[in-house]
Amino acid sequence: MEKRILLTECADATGLIAAITQICFQRHLNVIRQDQFASHEDQKFFMRSVLEGDFGEEQEIIDAVTAVLPPGARVRLSDNRRRRLCVLVTKESHCLGELLMKCYSGALNADIVKVAGNYPDLGPLAAKFEVPFEVVPHQDISREEHEERLMRVVDETKADYVVLAKYMRILSPRFVGHYPLGKLINIHHSFLPAFMGAKPYYQAFTRGVKLIGATAHFVTDNLDEGPIIEQDVIKVNHRYDPETLAKAGHDVEQMVLTRALTKILDDKVFIHGNKTVVF
Repeated sequence: MEKRILLTECADATGLIAAITQICFQRHLNVIRQDQFASHEDQKFFMRSVLEGDFGEEQEIIDAVTAVLPPGARVRLSDNRRRRLCVLVTKESHCLGELLMKCYSGALNADIVKVAGNYPDLGPLAAKFEVPFEVVPHQDISREEHEERLMRVVDETKADYVVLAKYMRILSPRFVGHYPLGKLINIHHSFLPAFMGAKPYYQAFTRGVKLIGATAHFVTDNLDEGPIIEQDVIKVNHRYDPETLAKAGHDVEQMVLTRALTKILDDKVFIHGNKTVVF
């Protein structure tokens, strides 16, 4: 018995669940889990169905489901293959280390096929897991030339997703626009929309917050404003200075990034305008 995930996104209408499950029944596909959501603000419908059975020609199933949905529906069948990740880094090791360990242990259904950084500092860490590391230096060249080289490195990996694991450079609209929305994933070291941009822990310190957090989001042209996938917070107090805030924040950054990637790799995330639907 094979297992696939049927992902459906379309305009909302009555009878959609019945219509989709009827197609599954006709093709002797067992629905072993199903989640759905209808957005009242714009009348959009999202459904994730875990199916089991003999799928045969998968495009025929996609076409059959699409035929019973409103015009403009997006339907796809996803399998359980391990995805390819390209990870971009600067000098901080905690998020990269967590991803390397999770992929190595099988906790993430993915393989890191390359780590690229604008400094060589994390090369030895990647080498411990036998993951290729490439330095793409930004010094003494223009931003455009640096990003052109970085795009070539990323594109050569044929990665399913590009993860910015504390990659501390702002990407230009040209770089971001080179990839489809949903391919670039960033971990931001604050609970967005608070403390956007640089030095969020210093911003948190000067504001005297009692909670700090982290946000995993898809990357768009608007800095730190892409659709949010996962967030979490931890408590802090007046004894924390910016340095200890940053150290405390590392744990929540790792946790949030891992949880976000797990949901993406399990096909539980739909992009809905500048928001997400996460099952």
